[in-house]
Amino acid sequence: MTTETAYRAGGSGRADGVGTWAVLLPAERYEAERLVHHDTLELTGLADVARPGPGDQVAVLVDAPPRLVALGRVDAPGQRHREDPDDPQSPVEPGTLVVAYTRRAFDEPVPADLLTLDGPVTALDPAAFRALADQLGPPPARRTWLVSLDLPIEAGTPAEAVRLFWSYVQELGPRELPAFVSPAGDELAMQAFVLGAEANQDPEEDD
Repeated sequence: MTTETAYRAGGSGRADGVGTWAVLLPAERYEAERLVHHDTLELTGLADVARPGPGDQVAVLVDAPPRLVALGRVDAPGQRHREDPDDPQSPVEPGTLVVAYTRRAFDEPVPADLLTLDGPVTALDPAAFRALADQLGPPPARRTWLVSLDLPIEAGTPAEAVRLFWSYVQELGPRELPAFVSPAGDELAMQAFVLGAEANQDPEEDD
């Protein structure tokens, strides 16, 4: 059982030479991370705050209420980052923190009510970090899923239809277009997802 002491933040943040930290993810960035898979999390505007160094372990949280959504390890900044995940051409800025994800829980966040954060980056007692990580449990077994996106397109030729399809996908994206997913071999279990969450696409069921 985890105690309040184990969740105390603001400690040394070191365990066997490796720092342990909590990073608070802005609400709009949390939604962006849920919508599109990224290998790394890149946050800017941290030049004036104490922050993790390469190799340090990071617990990624969202607030109101505090919840753990991912674990990661600090990586060295690359030559380009995504301040806006939808804009891969955004320029490099000082104070960029790059975290390589090691475990994601965006769809089922873990409560972290006993953890008090001092700001966007907080040094975390190693026991608090381990307590948070232990709550995630083992990662779910990976399986094959069939994901599809069907759009009725009016066009003069198949090639034009494909070009229009990709234009609509880029313009509307996962915030507006429903994607359909089902386990491979079980298409009857198909579900529609919009904004990273299951969405009912049958208007008759809304009545």
